[in-house]
Amino acid sequence: MSEKRLYLPQIHQAQESAITSEPESTHPERATPAEVPTPAEVPTPEEAEKHGGSTAADAIAGPGSAHGGKKLRNRHVTMITLGGIIGASLFVGSANIIRNTGPAAVLSYALGGLLVFLAMRMLGEMAAARPAVGSFMEYARVGLGNWAAYIVGWLYWYFWVGVIAYESVVGGGMLHNWFPALPAWTGSLVLLTIFVCSNLISLRTFGETEFWLASIKVLAIVVFLIAGVLYILGLLPNATLSVSNLWAHGGFMPNGFSAVLASVALVLFSYFGTEIAVMAAAESEHPAEGIRRASNTVIWRVMLFYVGAILVIVTIVPWNQLPDAAVMAPFTYVFNMFGLPGAETIMGLVIFTAVLSVLNSGNYSASRMFAALAEQRLAPKIIAVRKKRGVPVIAVIASTIGGLIATLVNFIAPGSGIYEFIMNSTGLVALFVYVFIAVTQWRLRIKMSPEERSSLQLRVWLFPWLNIVLILGAVGIVTIMMFTESGRTQVYTSFLAAGALVLFWPVVRKTLALQKAKVTQIRPAPGLA
Repeated sequence: MSEKRLYLPQIHQAQESAITSEPESTHPERATPAEVPTPAEVPTPEEAEKHGGSTAADAIAGPGSAHGGKKLRNRHVTMITLGGIIGASLFVGSANIIRNTGPAAVLSYALGGLLVFLAMRMLGEMAAARPAVGSFMEYARVGLGNWAAYIVGWLYWYFWVGVIAYESVVGGGMLHNWFPALPAWTGSLVLLTIFVCSNLISLRTFGETEFWLASIKVLAIVVFLIAGVLYILGLLPNATLSVSNLWAHGGFMPNGFSAVLASVALVLFSYFGTEIAVMAAAESEHPAEGIRRASNTVIWRVMLFYVGAILVIVTIVPWNQLPDAAVMAPFTYVFNMFGLPGAETIMGLVIFTAVLSVLNSGNYSASRMFAALAEQRLAPKIIAVRKKRGVPVIAVIASTIGGLIATLVNFIAPGSGIYEFIMNSTGLVALFVYVFIAVTQWRLRIKMSPEERSSLQLRVWLFPWLNIVLILGAVGIVTIMMFTESGRTQVYTSFLAAGALVLFWPVVRKTLALQKAKVTQIRPAPGLA
């Protein structure tokens, strides 16, 4: 560890400092010498490998990280990054965006990608300096106080529990369509069981599973992009130059720029999941390097896979002739135009793979955030319990149970509205998280000394103007959502869920204060330790 790393903030402090209700100093992000391991105290990777100990990366990542050879490799982190941004929302949900926006759907995806890029860059600046499995929740705690960590951490966990339920319901429905004798609820339970086991075995098992699931999605999109370009250029059989589809059917923006902006709200939720890369990189063999790589490359992957794929679709197919997603997914429709035999079956399997991938990574994200909350005493302490290989077993099981309850509600009481409330009330979580990231990074950067700022390995440009852009962008999206019925429902239910958390905060704050007082009473006096 170089000398310039020694003053960088350390997220995981001693347990007694973790349970304070607010940052105690005017510079809470600066570590004291006692909080940061010195080079003499932290073994090098070579020494750690020889003796089976922890490396400097372990010390930086904190108690929530994996251990030794059980960490994620670079290829795992790379595919987890890709898996986090490629889901059924691209393969299927993009049809509704295109049908509502026209060829200008490309702009909607580009603008949404820009907001995600800004959030990732800000998160990357903080994470490269201080890798932590709880990532933005930990930084919110250090920069804004325990109240911010409590709200954003619990909302994030709630979001992924909803995702677990949604993907298991979708996956169970697909299995039922293929095997009618298998009830949809049974298929959902089977999928939940498979992926809770995948996450429970070890961190490496999760990484390996996600690597192969994401690889299938990536391969499908790469083939789609290559074949699409050849088709557009008229180089495939029965293909003709079709670039004119971008403007020949009512213009590039047939429904106006307002439709483009309205679609950004939907697009943004398709992108949510990129932050998994930072959480996973903190449990990798080289956390700081992995975080820098993920933060720097995520925007190009978004542009290539999302914007590139949408551009191919609207160039090949007149936007007003694209079938409804319920009839045929856009990727399936275009692959049929390519003349791919069995396109519908192949894309059905790819979409099923995307569902499994999100279910797998959703369990990982929910459990890591839940464990991080427990480590900061913002959730029951038992949730933080980890097995020998570093897996937060209780957090994995509890997160799956949460998803299971929501899934069963969908099948047992489909008319109750509970399942729909859960799905709608997670609608603004992405925006909440991005705003917290922008505000936290802003606060931490202001409090840094000139030396600390100059030594940042990854930094946000045009500070703080890009923070303002991201915050205003989030406010603008919420405003736009208020003009549609479905958008208003998501806004109201999301604020209701957040409000419920706020009501419980005084109880949590009192508990933290009691724990702090207890630690203070048992702490030995100076000189007696």
